[in-house]
Amino acid sequence: MHGIVPPFLLERLGDHPTAAVARCAQRTLTLDEAVRTTRRTARPASGPERGLVAGEAAPRRTIADAERTTRLPGTTMRNEGDDPTGDTAVDEAYDGLGITWTLLHEAFDRDSLDGAGMPLLATVHYGEAYDNAFWNGERMVFGDGDGEVFLGFTGAVDVIGHELAHGLVQSTTDLVYQGQSGALNESVADVIGSLAKQHALGQSADEADWLVGAGLFAPGVEGVALRSLRAPGTAYDDDVLGKDPQPATMADYVETTSDNGGVHINSGIPNHAFYLAATAIGGRAWEGAGLVWLDVLTNGSIDVRADFAAFAAATVAAAETRFGADSTQRTAIAEAWDAVGVTGEAAPVSTPAADDVETVRVERSGGLLGRERVGELPESALPSRDQRALETLIDSGELAGLAADDDDRVRDGYVWRITIETRIDVTLVEPALPDEVLVLLHRILELGERR
Repeated sequence: MHGIVPPFLLERLGDHPTAAVARCAQRTLTLDEAVRTTRRTARPASGPERGLVAGEAAPRRTIADAERTTRLPGTTMRNEGDDPTGDTAVDEAYDGLGITWTLLHEAFDRDSLDGAGMPLLATVHYGEAYDNAFWNGERMVFGDGDGEVFLGFTGAVDVIGHELAHGLVQSTTDLVYQGQSGALNESVADVIGSLAKQHALGQSADEADWLVGAGLFAPGVEGVALRSLRAPGTAYDDDVLGKDPQPATMADYVETTSDNGGVHINSGIPNHAFYLAATAIGGRAWEGAGLVWLDVLTNGSIDVRADFAAFAAATVAAAETRFGADSTQRTAIAEAWDAVGVTGEAAPVSTPAADDVETVRVERSGGLLGRERVGELPESALPSRDQRALETLIDSGELAGLAADDDDRVRDGYVWRITIETRIDVTLVEPALPDEVLVLLHRILELGERR
């Protein structure tokens, strides 16, 4: 699952002073967990081919209505070529999927996400006031929002583009969702989402707002979007949601074991590099830096664990191949990576200090933005019931048996890390956790946060 709203934001909303908003966020978190588990056994879906000319590239869209349930795919409401239904969410989803397909086809000569006409499927009205939208590996799914913090999720074209772009990455480089390669995965999704919006509006790089998720926040929320490529770290600063944690340069790179190594936080650095390159080149971003980024995704020049430096070198080489060694495009891209500190003189990266005392440390991270929650407390401070339950999980080997590897990690998914000195240090993905383990970890996390 690749949800646009990160878990840490939903967790914050779980403490919202408005009870209805808090309930919506908590219900969304629960639904997200179930969806991630279901995705493990989901089969690829095939879409309709109505109105297509044999051999001609064209979008293949199907929009369904879950009718505020969590049953997928839902009732089909609109197929490719059908007239608008009058249901805003249905018609916005249809248009947004088409906008992303059009970007890929017209700007990059690519037929859908996989280059081979992959159907574009979506379900709207998912859940009751569901505070998210996600890509589950085969379709987009949209909630209607709670109305007080988040509005309906079908109205933001760049959100649709971002989530579909995870499918593009999976079909090309399949960057491992960990550390810098994971941050590149997230960044590419932001770039595609932004370009889809710019392409639809016919905007130049200088005219674009370079925001991802503008329009998602309801009036009263102190924020303009989920992220800013122009100025990472400035998209929101709200009493409930907190402050946008993204760095713009390597000087502020976040070294962390949470959020799969900071994939949603450190993606601000390659995001900003793309923005700097695109605006320095000028004109329409998809005709300059956008072409180069797509070349790197498709030309085999990087491997699945590429870091920022490898990706930067690949973009410079691709710009030289496409535009020439002395081109404005190559120079702008090289200078952008230097400006964010990926190349040239970079600020040293700090290393988290080791814990000095015997503690239980529980970290929960993930989601589109990836801010972490951390709870720490002496093991002796746990309620006796929870202490016994945790000891049983460790001594029986059950907790270690749930440990995650790279194949278990999902885009925008929740990840837990549990550490107790020399006894255990284990990373878990939430879909693999039994309900009783998940409830226990939530309780320990909340207790640790209060100390």
